[in-house]
Amino acid sequence: MQLMWALSLCFLTAVQGAQVCYDRLGCFSDTYPYAGTLQRPIAKLPWSPEQINVQFMLYTRTNQDSYQIVSATDPSTISLSNFSTDRKTRFIAHGFISSGTEPWITDMCKAFFQVEDVNCIAVDWNAGSHALYSQASNNLRVVGAELAYFVKILQSNFAYSPANVHLIGHSLGAHIVGEAGKRQKGIARITGLDPAEPLFQNTPPEVRLDTSDAALVDVIHTDAGPFLPDLGLGMSQVIGHLDFFPNGGVHMPGCPQNMPEMSNASVDDLLSEVSDFITCNHMSAPKYYTQSITRPSTFVSFPCANWETYESVSVALNCSNGDSWLRPHGGF
Repeated sequence: MQLMWALSLCFLTAVQGAQVCYDRLGCFSDTYPYAGTLQRPIAKLPWSPEQINVQFMLYTRTNQDSYQIVSATDPSTISLSNFSTDRKTRFIAHGFISSGTEPWITDMCKAFFQVEDVNCIAVDWNAGSHALYSQASNNLRVVGAELAYFVKILQSNFAYSPANVHLIGHSLGAHIVGEAGKRQKGIARITGLDPAEPLFQNTPPEVRLDTSDAALVDVIHTDAGPFLPDLGLGMSQVIGHLDFFPNGGVHMPGCPQNMPEMSNASVDDLLSEVSDFITCNHMSAPKYYTQSITRPSTFVSFPCANWETYESVSVALNCSNGDSWLRPHGGF
């Protein structure tokens, strides 16, 4: 399925400039900066909220293995759930051709539960993510608006401050949480996990995750090679207050660096190998972040201009601004 990352960009179709509006969420246009640029030459409107059908799946320490559906359009579902205003809330948004029930999301929630009592909410936009990549990249604007609306209802109906909210997104999900932060001010923190590169790299801040979207925006880059020709799915652009590039941000340990060769392997095995080649680095970001929740000292970082500077003994002091040799300055 992940092969559509590479294939769907080949099937872009143009539409005329237009605008659609929805009562709760406002209006969405397909004009600049969402189209008409070198990075986004094709204009597309997002699907309707009904088509995308965003679901909010609540996990807590009480229900770690089974989610409760909570809805901002029916606040009673929040009141009757295990949601507590005494806890911080962490929303997690998935990416392209995915769903809110992905194992990495529940693994991340369970990691949080080991260290703190939180509301952990998966943002499921399954229907909207299963489209051509160019369409999904615009559908996420509606998903971000739905997420912002949810936080707004928490604030208005439950006196719950956005300062207690942490938004986390992988791939296209990183730009979803950025969109939510643009619409709902006061979000404490946004974490972008290898934000998607195609149609977002070097675009205006209105289109992508940006430092203006939350008080703290931290980003982990694990697939920062160029989309063409390397099929790098994540951004190399620095877009947060803190941008981490583990292992240089391009090739992660244990991930294949070369496209698998044709062999006597079955078609299923070959497709699995190709899928792993395309997505392994990209999926390392949520894996590393989840591990860092329970083992924060495992991931040590150093401020540096680039990976080459870090690896060079002769200029290593530049990485620590005169501090001792490669002194660590923080982790994820």
